[in-house]
Amino acid sequence: MKLHTKAVHAGDRKPAHSAIPVTTPIVTASSYVYERMETLDQVFAEEVEGYCYARYDSPTAHGLEELVTALESGHGSLATSSGMNALQFALQTALTDRRRSVVASNALYGATISQLMKVFEPMAVEVRWVDICDLAAVEQALAEARPGCVVMETISNPLLRVGAMDRIAALCRQAGAALIVDNTFATPLLVRPIERGANLVVHSLTKYLAGHGDVLGGVIVSDADHYPMLRSLSKILGPNLGPFESYLSMRGIKTFPLRMERQCANAIRLATALRAHPRIERVHFPDDPAHPDAETIARLLPAGLYGAMISFAIRDAGRDEVFAFMNRLKLVVRGTSLGDVHTLMLYPAMSSHRDISPRQRQRLGIGDNLVRLSVGIEDPGDIAEDLTQALG
Repeated sequence: MKLHTKAVHAGDRKPAHSAIPVTTPIVTASSYVYERMETLDQVFAEEVEGYCYARYDSPTAHGLEELVTALESGHGSLATSSGMNALQFALQTALTDRRRSVVASNALYGATISQLMKVFEPMAVEVRWVDICDLAAVEQALAEARPGCVVMETISNPLLRVGAMDRIAALCRQAGAALIVDNTFATPLLVRPIERGANLVVHSLTKYLAGHGDVLGGVIVSDADHYPMLRSLSKILGPNLGPFESYLSMRGIKTFPLRMERQCANAIRLATALRAHPRIERVHFPDDPAHPDAETIARLLPAGLYGAMISFAIRDAGRDEVFAFMNRLKLVVRGTSLGDVHTLMLYPAMSSHRDISPRQRQRLGIGDNLVRLSVGIEDPGDIAEDLTQALG
């Protein structure tokens, strides 16, 4: 089946007694009973399919996991309480039987950087930062650090760099390291990292997959080698996503490909309009032929599908000028998220990369005049009109 069809059908219509529900129902039970103890024993031993305790597995979450697994061409998935929780579990899964060392892209979501520095480094995990778009630097880091895993984003937050995931995956295999990819910005409509050699793929369900601003959740998609450890850790530590959030995520995913196609098309039009505006100093968007990763983008991303995130720098603006611009917005929502049906704008220096020092932000290219736009499904002319009036 094609991705659009999988989004509508995968995970649903499991038998329940004599009737089959059209959509996966919300099952709130924390435990399950069987007529015979022998059957429960077999379920605990994973000799037969079934449910015994909601921390281990539950029908609604299982439907969601089956759906996302199908979209990402994975072996299995684990739905978690947030995207950051998903990243934590992916790292723990990768490092359990490997050297406690991580090579991480130096262009990551601010909370991901904080998790590596403030959670994993204090637990004696070595973290080495590397320009993930410099293959020679990645190869050198792998040789010197001998990491248990490599962490990267498909499309980086917020400057939209695109590393050569397929080639990095090949280097990781040679080095015996797992490759963890945060695919939140790209979604499986653009790239399916496991097909490109990644081992573990992370999403914030909150963003494009659920897509309506009403779910907090995450998901990890695993290859066959890492799935047993992922599920084993989940049974012990209990990161589970609740049944209501699982249901809402499944409902959102049914229209995700349609929404994402519209958002990608809108983003191309808006990036073009912003480049022509005299108050815009620079636009970061992967459709640019002069993009530093243009060759990788042409190889990894489908034509015309570059994601729906745009970052742009306002000429001669500082924090006060950016705040004034954002305060003038009437349609675009000033919100600390992305991937919703409505267009959202965020100031990275204040929010997504707030915990990063000003000097480090400057080194990463995140200036005080940079804003991040998550393009929604509205009429692109209306979005452009709002940005134009706010820019003045």
